[in-house]
Amino acid sequence: MHTLIHGLTRRFARAGLVTTLFAALAAAPSAATIKPESAQIGAARVIAELLQRFHYSRPELTDALSSQMLDRYLDTLDRNKHFFLQSDITSFEAYRFQLDDSLREAEISPAYKIYNLYTDRVGNRVQYALKMLAEPHDFSLDEQYPIDYEGRPWLGTVAALNDLWRRRVKSDILNLRLDGKTAEEITETLTERYQRILKRVDQHTAIDVFQMYIGAYTGAIDPHTSYFSPHNSENFNINMRLSLEGIGASLSTEKEHTVVRKVIPGGPAHADGRLQEGDRIVGVAQGEDGEMTDVVGWRLRDVVDLIRGPKRSVVRLSLLPERVGEDGPRHEIQLVRDKVRLEERAAKSSIIEVGAGPAAMKVGVIELPIFYMDFEARARGTEDYRSSTRDVKTLIDGLQQQDIDGLLIDLRNNAGGSMLEATELTGLFISEGPVVQVRNTRGRIRVNEDEDAAVAYDGPLAVLVNRNSASSSEIFAAAIQDYSRGIIIGETTFGKGTVQTIYDLDDYARDERGKLGQIKVTIAQYFRINGDSTQHRGVRPDIPLPAASVDGERGERALDNALPWAQVRPAEFTETQYRLGLDMDYLRDRHRLRVTDDAGFEYLAALGAESRKARERKAVSLNEATRKQERQDLRRRTLALENRFRKSRGLPPLPPEDGDSAAQQGEDSQDDEARVETPLLAIELDEAANILADHIGKLRAPYASNIHDEAMR
Repeated sequence: MHTLIHGLTRRFARAGLVTTLFAALAAAPSAATIKPESAQIGAARVIAELLQRFHYSRPELTDALSSQMLDRYLDTLDRNKHFFLQSDITSFEAYRFQLDDSLREAEISPAYKIYNLYTDRVGNRVQYALKMLAEPHDFSLDEQYPIDYEGRPWLGTVAALNDLWRRRVKSDILNLRLDGKTAEEITETLTERYQRILKRVDQHTAIDVFQMYIGAYTGAIDPHTSYFSPHNSENFNINMRLSLEGIGASLSTEKEHTVVRKVIPGGPAHADGRLQEGDRIVGVAQGEDGEMTDVVGWRLRDVVDLIRGPKRSVVRLSLLPERVGEDGPRHEIQLVRDKVRLEERAAKSSIIEVGAGPAAMKVGVIELPIFYMDFEARARGTEDYRSSTRDVKTLIDGLQQQDIDGLLIDLRNNAGGSMLEATELTGLFISEGPVVQVRNTRGRIRVNEDEDAAVAYDGPLAVLVNRNSASSSEIFAAAIQDYSRGIIIGETTFGKGTVQTIYDLDDYARDERGKLGQIKVTIAQYFRINGDSTQHRGVRPDIPLPAASVDGERGERALDNALPWAQVRPAEFTETQYRLGLDMDYLRDRHRLRVTDDAGFEYLAALGAESRKARERKAVSLNEATRKQERQDLRRRTLALENRFRKSRGLPPLPPEDGDSAAQQGEDSQDDEARVETPLLAIELDEAANILADHIGKLRAPYASNIHDEAMR
């Protein structure tokens, strides 16, 4: 259908918005030239010295590092290649092999020269975008807008850049049209969005530019070494404390979107269940009926300021799920702000019944969101100080009083915590022995051991992990696997096998300069007791589960400049007697039979396929009919998958007009038994319990598995 918007400009004129547009063009601010200050010069010198002295890999300032710094800095400024021309990039080549020498002398002016040109280019592009916003656009043409710029060359002419921005504006308009916005609302939203791009750049100070530049330096060394400016550290990086004061989510910036990196256990978002890793936050509104503010292109700290608020107040988020791509339909959720409750993050127990009748089994489950310890109470000598190991032991005692047949430790999404706790928790399941090896900057290896011969639980054991299980979680899972003490089930873990510490730059400054900030530095690496590193490769499960995301390039191995996998000499240890009862081939065969044609795992696999398809798209259509049809097809596919899954759980189907999945819309979010709001977690947990039950049946008697087969049927 021909959809040329002949009356768009006239409608804008009637609303007085064309005047607003051109007033915005005329009033476009011109950013002042930014220069480095003495504090940044001093900080640069200290950072370079500290990294060469204390970083685990002892990085030298070389031409290769300089080249990476330049590429990473340009990527930070203009990742999508929307502002610089090829001629600009060519002019920057003069710095390619000079940044290492300049940094050695604390000469950081190249960063500011590049940035000042960048502000000019942004101003030009914003003015052109505002001009294009006032122009009519034909949405019946078969045009496309590129959304993947990886490996693409920089554009060589202003005309080519103008055409790219024309299509960008057209795509932005089309997205809002398909979301039901009026012409006036579209103009108002996009005018504010484009002006904010320039405003954000104009508001950057010398310290902001320095943080981006030093970020290019530290990122060229490893992904976990980073600089925190005195003023911006808490706002620029959403650390744990800030996450605990709003919705309970760790966020980051990707392209022009604020992306959910982790949902914090125990927080409002975790309890609600609808906010998912990979979701992009495109709008934020206050209260139940406040106006939705478009936050595409905003600075991370500004989005955080909107999301944070008083306890028990309402915030609404407009989300673009990972699987729908940048041109997909949005959906809205409402959350009540609160702090993450420590009790909610503590270990919890439950029981899953597997099978029925005489062959029924009780599988005890302990969910551990993080490895925690009250270090202050422990240092004071308090006898009953709180720790994850102590809490887990108490839960094990309670579960054994209920006559469980096996125990499943759920470490999915556990990002780590205390390494001491990982060691002590392992000790609940093994007698004395080494748990983890740690190699420091000087190459010296320390072995952390469980020195307590007592065992809290000696029965059948399994550990459930996923790609977000990291650090201390990997230490525990690896030790259980190396001792053959239990079955590791799930996904390959994150692969973070390094240790970081924070240095205050003021402690190393040569003279008084005031606050210089802090730097987080990688100082050591973990190794399993078998000598393998958990770094990069993670812990590979004995029995992999089909996952919603089967993309192997996730976790540490997907991060630029991650330290490589390595080996050291194995520690002296003896595998336990339990290895004699672990028949992995049998368990894998049983698992494969169970998940074949399973509606739940089919649902997860299909969601993963949709996510991969969205990530792999290189461009989106600018034809309105095509784009609308793509959205409708996605809704139909998702609804069909959702309803098949709901049918398998004995739930009524969603009507066609609901479109999105129950997980998005919050349907049945109070139905704990069905757990449809978090199907991934429930499906995987149930299958892990089945695998452990198979193991128990195999252990009990030669004919026990046959009885279990009958019960399963």
